[in-house]
Amino acid sequence: MMQMDRRPCLDEFEKLLVRMNTPRVMIDNAGCVNATLVMIDSARKDRILLEAVQVLTDLNLLIKKGYVSSDGRWNMDVFHVTNLDGNKLTDNSIINCIQQSLGTIRNARSQSFDGMTAIELTGTDRVGLLSEVFAVLSDLKCDVAESKVWTHNGRIASLIYVKDCDSGCPIGDTQKIESIEARLRNVLKGDNDIRSAKTSISMGFTHTERRLHQMMSADRDYERIPIIKTSDEYSPLVSFQNCLEKGYSVLNITCKDRPKLLFDVLCTLTDMEYVVFHATIDTTDNGAYLEFFIRHIDGTPINLEAEKQRVTLCLRAAIERRASQGVRLELCQADKPGLLAEVTRTFRENAINVTRAEISTTKGIALNVFYVTDALGNHVDSKIIESVRQGIGSDYLRVKELPIACNKRNQQKKSENEEGGGGGLGGAVLLSLGSLLRRNLYNLGLIKSYSS
Repeated sequence: MMQMDRRPCLDEFEKLLVRMNTPRVMIDNAGCVNATLVMIDSARKDRILLEAVQVLTDLNLLIKKGYVSSDGRWNMDVFHVTNLDGNKLTDNSIINCIQQSLGTIRNARSQSFDGMTAIELTGTDRVGLLSEVFAVLSDLKCDVAESKVWTHNGRIASLIYVKDCDSGCPIGDTQKIESIEARLRNVLKGDNDIRSAKTSISMGFTHTERRLHQMMSADRDYERIPIIKTSDEYSPLVSFQNCLEKGYSVLNITCKDRPKLLFDVLCTLTDMEYVVFHATIDTTDNGAYLEFFIRHIDGTPINLEAEKQRVTLCLRAAIERRASQGVRLELCQADKPGLLAEVTRTFRENAINVTRAEISTTKGIALNVFYVTDALGNHVDSKIIESVRQGIGSDYLRVKELPIACNKRNQQKKSENEEGGGGGLGGAVLLSLGSLLRRNLYNLGLIKSYSS
C-alpha cells in the first residue's frame, strides 16, 4: 500500500523538476518603442546564457540591450532585439522559432550538417591560399556545401563541410581522407609554416562559429603580432574593476557595435571557464558597452594581473576576428563542381586577399559572401573589383556595402525607449522584470541605483 502511495508523489515531483528546468520564454512587442523584448526565466545551469544568445544570433537578430541576473539558482535574462534592419520582429515564424528554441535549449547549432564530412584547417594566411585549398578539394572530387573562413593576426581558420561529388555521401574512404589531409596540409604549410599548419577531418559537429573561435584560440592568434593592423574602429577597450568584497571580477568592454558581438564575447568567456552571474549590455550609435560580473567556474574571482592580461588579449582577438574589413562581395550563381576553385582563382590572379568568407548552397544555388582587401590589407581599387566581376560574371558577383545594423535610429524614439515607452500588459510585465533585475544588482551592491 505504501508503494502505491509513493508512486504518484514521485511522478508529480518529476513533473515539477521538468517544469523548473524548462526555460520560460516571453516575447513582447508592446513594451518597447523600437525593439522586441525577449525574457528568459530559467533554473540556473552552465552555459545557458551562451546557448540563449546563440539561438538569437543564429536567427540573424541583433541584441541592442540586455540585462542578465542570477539570483541563487535562478536566471533572469531580458534582451531587446531587432532584425538586421533595426526593426521589431513581426514575422510570426521567427517569433515561434525563438519561443520553441529557447524553451528547449540543448546546445543547438545553426544548421544540421548530417551527411557531410567536416574539414578543419588552421595556418598562416596568405594571398591565394583559399584558391589552393578549393582547387585541391575540386581535384579530389569533394563538393563544398558549406564553409566559413576567418582570418586574424596573419592566421587563418576554416571549417569546410564537404560531400563526395560522385555519391553525394560523406567521405568514408580512409585512403581518400588521408589523401585530403595530406594535400591540404602541404598547401597550408607553404614555404614557412611547417610547424603550425593543421588539418583534421571528422564526422562530429559543434556550432560552426563557436568552433572557429576555439580553433583560432588554440592557434594562439591572440598572441601573434598582426601583419596588417586592425582598424582602430574595431579595436575594443577591455578593462577590469575589482569587486572582490562581493566575490566578483567586473569586466568592461567598449567597442564598435556589430552583429553577433555578444555571442563572440560569451564564447570566449565560456571556453575559458568563466561564469557570468550578472551583465548589462547597451548599444548606441556610438558603440557597444558591455559589463559582466564573472567568476571562475569554481566560484573564485580573478586575482592575478597576468590572468587579467590574458583574458584581455583573448577577448580583443574574439571581437576582432569577425570584424569585417574590406569590400563585401556577394556571389549568387547556380552551383557546379569547381565553382569555388574558379572564383577564388580569379581573386588570386588579381592579388585579392579574402579576409573572411561565408559559403553556403541552397537548392542548387551557391550563396557566397567574401570580404576582400589587397595584399597589404588596403581597400581594393574599384577598377580591379570591376575586372574581377567581369571575369566571374557581373550578373553573379555584386559589390555590397558592409551591413549597417540598426544605426539609423530615431533619437526621439530611442529616448522614449529608455524611458520605457509603449503599452500593453506583456510590456508592463517585462518592464517590471527589467526593474527587478536592476533591483537585484542594487541589493547585491553591484550598482549605485536601480531607479528608472
